[in-house]
Amino acid sequence: MQTLSAPTNPTASGSDSTDAIAFDTTIHRRKTRPVRVGAVTVGGGHPVVVQSMINEDTMDIDGSVAGIRRLHEIGCEIVRVTVPSMAHAKALAEIKTKLRETYQDVPLVADVHHNGMKIALEVAKHVDKVRINPGLYVFEKPSADRTEYTQAEFEAIGQKIRETLEPLVVSLRDQGKAMRIGVNHGSLAERMLFTYGDTPEGMVESAIEFIHICESLDFRNIVISLKASRVPVMLAAYRLMVKRMDELGMDYPLHLGVTEAG
Repeated sequence: MQTLSAPTNPTASGSDSTDAIAFDTTIHRRKTRPVRVGAVTVGGGHPVVVQSMINEDTMDIDGSVAGIRRLHEIGCEIVRVTVPSMAHAKALAEIKTKLRETYQDVPLVADVHHNGMKIALEVAKHVDKVRINPGLYVFEKPSADRTEYTQAEFEAIGQKIRETLEPLVVSLRDQGKAMRIGVNHGSLAERMLFTYGDTPEGMVESAIEFIHICESLDFRNIVISLKASRVPVMLAAYRLMVKRMDELGMDYPLHLGVTEAG
């Protein structure tokens, strides 16, 4: 955090005052592990990396290539592409190839949606990082009459998540690629909502659950995001995430953003 210095007793006339409080103006950056995303490194003392996403439909190969190139040329170092279906995942292979042939190899992130295991496994072959949302990766239709989850039910779903996530983690690990665990405040899993409420704590614990699965498979090329449409909620979530990671001995870099910022 950056702070400023100010006089303790400024005069009404604005004359000089030698009495001042000395504030520490040093910006302290948290030490994190380096995570490679193509030719770019996130964290580990490297400069902050700028990422954005294209508006074009991923099925539009030429339009997507042009959109990625425009972003990269103005300083966007990593570009995110939406992948809602298997057809979109396969289209990314063509996009990546055409970028290399007509421009250069821009680091790409695939944003995978509901029940995206098969899509994620396919797209992991073609991009440098896969973003998954813990609230949607193993999506279950909310139960209208449910009021709570027992510990056994909570753990059973956790086991299902592990079984579903493991193939993707192994694929990314073996290819030397990265994952973003991207929690959204507006799409927390039902069991997290029932356990922690609609809170930053629920967001953090959702991310921690997925991190533990990745670590158990010896995969740590991970970036974490906890987005919300309200900035105070987003800030509270990131601060709590750092606190929890410090407690657990984790040092993953953070992807900062606000949901629906566009």
